Amino acid sequence: MTQSSPEVPGDERGTLLAFVEAQRAALRRSVLGLTEEQAASRPSASELSLSGLLKHAAEVELAWLRMAQQQPNERQRGRETWSEGFRLVGGEGIPDVLAFWDGVAAETAAFVAALPGLDETFPLPPAPWFPKDGKVSMRWMLLHLVEEFARHAGHADVIRESIDGTKAMG
Repeated sequence: MTQSSPEVPGDERGTLLAFVEAQRAALRRSVLGLTEEQAASRPSASELSLSGLLKHAAEVELAWLRMAQQQPNERQRGRETWSEGFRLVGGEGIPDVLAFWDGVAAETAAFVAALPGLDETFPLPPAPWFPKDGKVSMRWMLLHLVEEFARHAGHADVIRESIDGTKAMG
């Protein structure tokens, strides 16, 4: 269970940020003690790897942050490079991905802390899975990040257990 600390206020904003961080941390723990090769392996029926999940989660968080800020996403991928968001390429390593994610996480926390309120909204991009001219609140975005990271933390648990038997919960 996520608890408040002196650094994270126990109000709704702080609680949501704490839950986002708890799920981020679960994903990050999945690679502890592994080599780059182990973290990039795909030992299950899925094409997902632990390092690929880390990269994907960090880039997804950046994408939602940029949408909320209504700024361009400097790491947005086209259809032809979409799969590169699920694997390390071009000399990327786990330390690089974790450092990138640290920066995104800090930027998310600062952005959310500076908001007048969590009821502030931003437009969703045109996509078949979003309603036409849809908007969501900052609260929705934070809950969506919890959902996204928790889903992938579950994937990471299965992958890690398949690699070396390590279990997230004992």
